[in-house]
Amino acid sequence: MRLSTEIHDRDAAGFVHVYPVVSRRAQGVSIGINLNPNRACNWRCLYCQVEGLQRGAAPAIDLGLLEHELETFLHAVVNGDYMERHVPEESRRLNDVAFSGNGEPTTSKQFAECVTAVSGVLERFDLLGKLKLVLITNGSLVQRPEVQRGLAVLATGGGEVWFKLDAATRAGRQLLNDVDLPDARVEENLALCSLLCPTRLQTMALALDGEPPSEADQRAWLELVQRLLEQGVVLRDVLLYGLERKAFQPEAPRLSKLPTEWLEAFAQRIRALGLEVHVHP
Repeated sequence: MRLSTEIHDRDAAGFVHVYPVVSRRAQGVSIGINLNPNRACNWRCLYCQVEGLQRGAAPAIDLGLLEHELETFLHAVVNGDYMERHVPEESRRLNDVAFSGNGEPTTSKQFAECVTAVSGVLERFDLLGKLKLVLITNGSLVQRPEVQRGLAVLATGGGEVWFKLDAATRAGRQLLNDVDLPDARVEENLALCSLLCPTRLQTMALALDGEPPSEADQRAWLELVQRLLEQGVVLRDVLLYGLERKAFQPEAPRLSKLPTEWLEAFAQRIRALGLEVHVHP
């Protein structure tokens, strides 16, 4: 299979937990770690590209299998010709190992053990601290002890968190992420996450029924982030991205891309808060 930014097939390498993607945000090849092969998640984002998504949590993880798959794939990339055979020339750079996949990684009760196992494999390849370790998360379970332990291991290995913040209001999260989560919990989780591990915000901006996020929604997002910054919460930067891959949720026909100009205009408002913004239309 020839990889591209439009294809994030979790079965691309023929493994259960390990899959490669060409990431427009990472600007290179990201090795995905899928802890949710059962396609279960505690959220249901309208733009989710997971076909057959169901509500739930990650299943029990065979740590030995996870380590074996990552070792096998890293060997093919580092010592073999995987890049030449499968990756466009301009993207042949190994960028990171990312806990992502077919659902929320932190729903796994073995999350901390999985981070430790992956870190161990990277260390054996002399890549720990050289190849970035990333958690892509909705951030809703940061209060759990096993998640906090995993974040600590992530930070020790020079890793980072990409914390989803699509909407800053309870109604907005119900609409975009199909989850009922109080504003205070989101702010508490984000503040705690940033204390445990370097944290970046990732925000999806799209048009719903042809309409972009309202001025009220944009202002609420900016005010939430400004409030956290004033409280001393350290955020590394913002990844602002638009709709690209096909969604498999019932609302998919209602979704469309926003013009790059809209994304850039919102990015300028974020930069006014003192944060760096990376726009990925």
